[in-house]
Amino acid sequence: MAADKMDASALLGALFDGGVTTPLFQADGGAVHAVFGMVNGRGVYAVCQTGQAVGPVDIGITRRVLRMAGETGCPVVTFYNAPGTRLDTPAKVLSGTRRLAGAAATLSGVVPQIAVVTGPCGATSALAAASADLCVMTRDAELFLSPPFLAAAAGNGKAGAGGAEGAAHAGVASVVAESDAEAVLTVIKLLALLPANNLAETATFEFETPATAFSLAPYTGRGAIEALADADSAVELFAGFGGGVTTALATVAGSVVGITATNGPETYLGRLCAARAARFARLCDSYSIPLVTVINTGGFVLSSQSDEDGAIRQAARLAATYADATCAKVAVLAGRTFGPVYSALANADLTIALEGSVTAPVEPSAAVTVLYRDEIAASDKPIEAETAARAAQYEAEQASATALLNAGLANFAVAPAALRGCVATALDILATKRAQRLPKKHGNMPL
Repeated sequence: MAADKMDASALLGALFDGGVTTPLFQADGGAVHAVFGMVNGRGVYAVCQTGQAVGPVDIGITRRVLRMAGETGCPVVTFYNAPGTRLDTPAKVLSGTRRLAGAAATLSGVVPQIAVVTGPCGATSALAAASADLCVMTRDAELFLSPPFLAAAAGNGKAGAGGAEGAAHAGVASVVAESDAEAVLTVIKLLALLPANNLAETATFEFETPATAFSLAPYTGRGAIEALADADSAVELFAGFGGGVTTALATVAGSVVGITATNGPETYLGRLCAARAARFARLCDSYSIPLVTVINTGGFVLSSQSDEDGAIRQAARLAATYADATCAKVAVLAGRTFGPVYSALANADLTIALEGSVTAPVEPSAAVTVLYRDEIAASDKPIEAETAARAAQYEAEQASATALLNAGLANFAVAPAALRGCVATALDILATKRAQRLPKKHGNMPL
């Protein structure tokens, strides 16, 4: 074992307060340890694989832990480190993994499930890890459906297959940790930010204000989150998944929030980025965590090929996810926001328009070529100069923060330096929000 690798006992000892745990459903020589204990002073269940092949008894223990977690309303942390399942009882293994998948799906959105991959995690275990609310993976762990060496033998191999970087790029690994110890610390922080279950409230924290105020010069999604969140409170999720948005759990004025920030007017929300934003919004909505969305983007990818490859479906999924979410939602129109991106991301209870922002159905320069085509053609000025002048006028009169406020599309219009305080006020207003959906089995958004 590598020097920085931790066995099952060490992992569980590091996770729970004081290293104190109560064993559950123990089986002599079993491939899993199941325990209950306190993390951050709250009850948490954990199942930790020991590095042996998992058998029917081990799968049954994991399923019983999930059932108890649902009945008692406590989170579950599962550590994955097994070379596979036992092959000497194939029927029992298949029956067990099928029932385990059903138990995990039933519990989804009821209590937080966090997967921690510290070693090999393949096939049915990979399905289970990817189905968790969040998946923390160490840099040297493996996560795959099919063993990489078999894919290579079939001519479908790829360098780094099954590694943490690939899992992060695919949106499976929410966080990649450099070591087992770092992975455990990440889980402890995530458990502090998440509620115990979907009926419980999140914790509140003492806080310090961030070192820098919100600014558009320069602007990045990560910088926006750091300026809005309390100092050192943000945990970025899905950092390797897509490039057009940044997502993080954090606190604002001591209260837990999810923050999604697009990465600037020169970037575009492509298919993967829309999926990342939708995945994160779904997580926040499941546990009634308020969602703050900072919008400053060039829009969806301008590509017919991208449309054919599924970008429309992913954008529709994003719009449906935001519209369907009943958690408190605050939208910040921070830069340039046009058409479909506004419809998809600005579906909020309260909207803040930043001074200097521009929000319109299309780029103002394109709008004025339609609205004032004859006037531009008849002008003595060069077409480019006349178009630019008309666009500037259009922005000021129809698409500015003040225009949005007057039209009822924004609730607040503030300067960038005042944004954090305004977001905190909006969250306070929405703190007691309660909403119910129409009776239905589930929505049918495009997946």
